[in-house]
Amino acid sequence: MTESATGPGALSGVRVLDATQMLAGPLAATRLGDLGADVIKLEPPTKGEFNRTHGFENITLDGEMTTFLAVNRNKRSLAIDLKNPGSVEVIHDMVKTADVFLQNFRHGTAERLGVGYEQLHAINPRLVYCSISGYGSRGPYRDRPGQDLIVQGYSGSMFSVGSEDDDPAPGALWAADAMTGYQAAIGILAALHSRETSGEGQHVEVDMLSVVLDAQLQELVTYLNAGRQPTRSVERTAHASIPSPYGVYRTKDAWLTLGMSPLPALGEMLDDDYLRGMTEYNDGAIHRDEIYSHIRTMFTSKTTQEWIDASDIHGVWAGPVYDYAALAADPHVQAAGMFVDQPQPGGSIRTARPPIQMSGTPTGVFRGAPVLGADTAEVLETLGYSRDRIAALVASGAVGVTDQEG
Repeated sequence: MTESATGPGALSGVRVLDATQMLAGPLAATRLGDLGADVIKLEPPTKGEFNRTHGFENITLDGEMTTFLAVNRNKRSLAIDLKNPGSVEVIHDMVKTADVFLQNFRHGTAERLGVGYEQLHAINPRLVYCSISGYGSRGPYRDRPGQDLIVQGYSGSMFSVGSEDDDPAPGALWAADAMTGYQAAIGILAALHSRETSGEGQHVEVDMLSVVLDAQLQELVTYLNAGRQPTRSVERTAHASIPSPYGVYRTKDAWLTLGMSPLPALGEMLDDDYLRGMTEYNDGAIHRDEIYSHIRTMFTSKTTQEWIDASDIHGVWAGPVYDYAALAADPHVQAAGMFVDQPQPGGSIRTARPPIQMSGTPTGVFRGAPVLGADTAEVLETLGYSRDRIAALVASGAVGVTDQEG
């Protein structure tokens, strides 16, 4: 393991080469950086990775897309053209001192570029190599690109939300991408731990479709073994397999969510004898539509906060439906420090803190998302490259540097 170039976290001394782009791969590498790893982002010298030039409504801060800044903190940038023959030797030299290599190329691309698993394993047998894809390396879909919405459609998850007359409803979160990033980080950590005993790295593969299937284990085990499909309700409940009152309800001023709560407790809160009589757990499933229809207009008499206060008294699980402005102003979010500053060349930006908290080896935002090629010379100098050799690589187009490097 190498000396860390980021923070004092649990992965201090682990060096990661991040050849990914978009969301799942960069998020996995960011999570390793949050834990203290030295993450070196490998990206094309001209424009960098996809999210440097493509973002939400092209919104930028200090010249960088917000979408790039969001998932590339705690990294250094090495601008390198993997299609340039002169870059292969550089990558192979870097692999000699690396602990992890991540890529999310289309199937077969890594091998054509000289950075496939077998090629890099031969150079450094201790390397943990992680491939992230849409559908895995086997099967007829292996050459297809993975995209969050499309994977949601394949996974069957869209039919768990809404009423029987609704179109399939995708989730607003980039859940397939984000969960895949987390699973990749878990696999990498497991492989690093295994290496401590075996002395050997290994190939970790994570695909988006498998990840979303894994997130539906309860539904799929029920279907695969009992043949029971989730059945959409007549009313617009929040999940096809969860009994009433699980759903979203309009209040006097906004919206209220109700989780899986005892119906008699809800009956006490609403002073409703019909609900007080629903004493069996399955009553919420058997009478799902009629319960939803019975209560859906009852909440318009009070504000969302008034209903949350009443829910706390009666043991009903409830919460608000926030937009981002309300989320940022929430007293718990503020008190728990869930938003923090991320350093950037122009000052700082606000971001969500790492979700993992550790007492002995703290996570954190140690450095911001890198300027394209800002760390090229620094990284190559640590490999023993002379300034003349670096200049020659720059001249050939194999690597790139920024003006701030001189």
